[in-house]
Amino acid sequence: MGPGYQLAELNMGRLRAAPGEPLVQPFMDALDTINGIAERSDGFIWRLKSDEGNATSIAVEGDPRLIPNISVWRDVQSLEHFVWNTLHRAFYKRRAEWFEVLERMYFVMWWVPEGHQPSLDEALARLAHLEEHGQTDDAFGWSYLEDAGMWRTHACAQVAAE
Repeated sequence: MGPGYQLAELNMGRLRAAPGEPLVQPFMDALDTINGIAERSDGFIWRLKSDEGNATSIAVEGDPRLIPNISVWRDVQSLEHFVWNTLHRAFYKRRAEWFEVLERMYFVMWWVPEGHQPSLDEALARLAHLEEHGQTDDAFGWSYLEDAGMWRTHACAQVAAE
């Protein structure tokens, strides 16, 4: 978008089992590592987290297995680098082990003014906007961003929530 704006993203997934269950424990055990890599990444600005240090206790729609991930990045390249060129990519490839296939959209990006920390309600509203109107300047996916390219070659098949 340009000076004065940063890239926000929401992705959410519905765990195949409740947090703490053996099926999803490898994912849960890796969260601190992956979140730490994100926070040390060039271009990382902020991420939603609870007092526990992650967002797994912040249930979406009252469903403790539907968990959000909201983060803000300096630009498209910063987010792309984290998603596709760090350990995150290995866990992204394994997402079908831990997450159900959702029948609706689960990923959205949008531009926010520098310093803005989006709420879960704001992020869900952006996702609803994307579902209702398709990609616009207000809510979009990777394909909407001219500067994004890694997702075309690195993305896995659409089998579960990202």
